[in-house]
Amino acid sequence: MRSLPLPLALTARLSPVAVLAVAGWALSSGPLAATPAAERTPGEAAVPQSPSASAPTAAAESKTYSAAPAPCSAVAKKTIKSLVPGAKTGGKEIPSTDAERRRTCSWNALKGYEYRWLDVSFEVTASDEKAEKAYRQHTSEKNGGGTVPGLGDEAYSVVNLVTEDGQQTREGTVVVRASNALVVVTYNGSDFETKKAPATDEINKGAIKAAKDAVAALQNG
Repeated sequence: MRSLPLPLALTARLSPVAVLAVAGWALSSGPLAATPAAERTPGEAAVPQSPSASAPTAAAESKTYSAAPAPCSAVAKKTIKSLVPGAKTGGKEIPSTDAERRRTCSWNALKGYEYRWLDVSFEVTASDEKAEKAYRQHTSEKNGGGTVPGLGDEAYSVVNLVTEDGQQTREGTVVVRASNALVVVTYNGSDFETKKAPATDEINKGAIKAAKDAVAALQNG
């Protein structure tokens, strides 16, 4: 086979290199290169970038708390002794399917004929927005109450009277939202001698007191 003259052989071997070099020049310095913002003339559009390079990342959802605190140590011992006379101050934690997000402690006791029951629950959601939605759901299910100022980001309290077989039981519920967490307190009482329930004010103030302790425990970590 006849050999190509040297200049032609070099041309044949270097042609792909030359093509790549020309293409690189066109992209970096030539007419296809993007014009820097500082060098564009007024009115000249920028070369579009891919969505992955130009689109801003989604803002992270706002939240403060990542896990529910230990509920049985969230209420001060003196509060337990006052609200649930005769109860063990250590309480009893209720088993949870997701202890990172939901935890509940319960105290109850019968002293003489007076019976008291206190539940304190924590629920940590993924964001403030989800906690707000859960708060609205809780408060809409227990209407007839009112707001509690100065407690968490928002708080609601309601007291109801239930009578069964002539025995009255008065129950108070306080729902508090603090950032992405909910604190729900339930406090009720009965008198088995008189079959009457404690006064509304006693139950309401007791539930709010326990809620204040619980919110402080949440905020203090």
